[in-house]
Amino acid sequence: MAAQFGRRLRKGAATTAVAAAAVAALSASQAPGVTVDGRGGQATADTTPAPEETADVGATGNSPYYTDLPPLNSPHPSPSASTGPGAAGRSEAGIPATVLDAYKKAEAALREAKPGCNLPWQLLAAIGKVESGQARGGRVDADGTTLSPIIGPQLDGNGFALIKDTDGGAYDGNSTYDNAVGPMQFIPSTWEWAGRDGNGDGRKDPNNIYDAALSAGHYLCRFGWDLSDRGDLRKAILSYNNSTDYLNTVLSWLEYYRKGTHEVPDGTGTLPVDRSDDHDRVRPTPSAPATSRPGSGSGSTPGKPAGSGPSPKPPTSPGTPSTPPTSPGAPSTPPTTPTPPQTPTDTVDHLENAGTAKLTARAGDVFDERIRARAETATGKAVAAVRIRFTVIGDTDTTFAGGESVATVVTNGSGVAVAPALRAGEKTGDVTVRATVVGRMVPGLDYRATVTERVADTLVRTGDAELICAPGGEFADRVEVRATHDGAAAGKVAATATLITSADDAAPNDKGPYFKDADGRAVRTLTGLETDENGLLKLPRLYADDTTGTFLLRVTTAGGAALTVELTVAPAGTTSPSPSADPSENPGA
Repeated sequence: MAAQFGRRLRKGAATTAVAAAAVAALSASQAPGVTVDGRGGQATADTTPAPEETADVGATGNSPYYTDLPPLNSPHPSPSASTGPGAAGRSEAGIPATVLDAYKKAEAALREAKPGCNLPWQLLAAIGKVESGQARGGRVDADGTTLSPIIGPQLDGNGFALIKDTDGGAYDGNSTYDNAVGPMQFIPSTWEWAGRDGNGDGRKDPNNIYDAALSAGHYLCRFGWDLSDRGDLRKAILSYNNSTDYLNTVLSWLEYYRKGTHEVPDGTGTLPVDRSDDHDRVRPTPSAPATSRPGSGSGSTPGKPAGSGPSPKPPTSPGTPSTPPTSPGAPSTPPTTPTPPQTPTDTVDHLENAGTAKLTARAGDVFDERIRARAETATGKAVAAVRIRFTVIGDTDTTFAGGESVATVVTNGSGVAVAPALRAGEKTGDVTVRATVVGRMVPGLDYRATVTERVADTLVRTGDAELICAPGGEFADRVEVRATHDGAAAGKVAATATLITSADDAAPNDKGPYFKDADGRAVRTLTGLETDENGLLKLPRLYADDTTGTFLLRVTTAGGAALTVELTVAPAGTTSPSPSADPSENPGA
């Protein structure tokens, strides 16, 4: 009994100390016990909203999670067989090899795809620990797929969020309600847009740790969040599961793993014990006294006083909801399926355009207009607290702010959901954004956005040196121009350079200066040019044939900006001849 009490006392001390340290170090920017919900409001920590109020349910649907906290012992960089006071720290610091590799590869991928996010792999490890105990201690195959699916409890509104089926049971095997799935515990509706292929096998599998880790990284890096910023870090974690207790638990593991960790063989990771819904689950009542174990000598479980009954049933892993057993002798009652309560989503009949005007923006710019959709009943009544998913579809690089192609927004009291601002990509043309109701099969509503090319209204040379070349020679200076639009640098603007016949004839000249193509042949028109981010464009080197005179180079850009530059071909040491390209100014030519 003393040993068991000692373990509890140490665990309680560890819980208090680690949580206090994490909160003090990383959570000082917000009052304790308060979280920011998906609508920008505030909610008391770990309150369970009424089913119709459950709007933004994050990546996991606010599913249960493991609440075990790190030990007080600092982790060490290498495992040890010691069983002393530091053994717990070394054991907890060990992460199964394949799982650890997946976290680190996800960090590397995000460092390239979204460098401003500053995602640490230790954050993925902290979430993986809290969500599934590092894929149940690393029970994965060589490709990173869990040996058996990790399924959370059904989100039926009974102590959890109410999320009716969105995937036909494809991921979670449940065609009535959704369940969180996989080592990072994504609900199907989130996985639909957040899922990524992390191991390059062409599939997006929530039960694969490489896919799940990369998806979690992208999920945490949306909205332009910088995870090196304390405020953005908190927002990202709360968006995964909107609970202050969850936030503090993840922060505790994040700090613990940052102090040191090491690799352990797959399948040997430390399994967590306590889960956030332990108090909600019904434990079986023993029907008979515990039997003695061979060799115990007293009929008691080691570390437990005799006569105190059997040990409690070990907690199930996420997704294995407990069912109270039938008492002995109780009559058998056929199970009944309760009628799911009706939610606002169930009443939605259609979506309407809520006043979205024409959507047009130049490549790289943010659209001034934002997309608005209104959820309505069959009689046209507005429906609040409904999740609307906006998806940018088709072959385009236009995205929402933060680089994501999907955004889920909850309708307000007027039934209107306003999508995040759209940012035009570099591909021009029409883009379709589709609004759909999450959890409800009603026709989607399409919005068309048009991306136009970048333009410039002014072109000037960056230098004023005279451009002169001897016949058959090479111009010493290259022509460089700067493009602007409304006085600002016009970057990535398409341009064309042509050696023209005359000021009044823009046709390519058939003699005089020329550029060279990749094979060294003379060309007098260059297309496909583009200014850099600062609006600068430096043309390739120019060459001269044996024709002397003054010639004209014209540079034009999308948007109508144009600049004509004079080029002179003359023998060395002679004065510049009159322009051969304009006979009216050279009568003796």
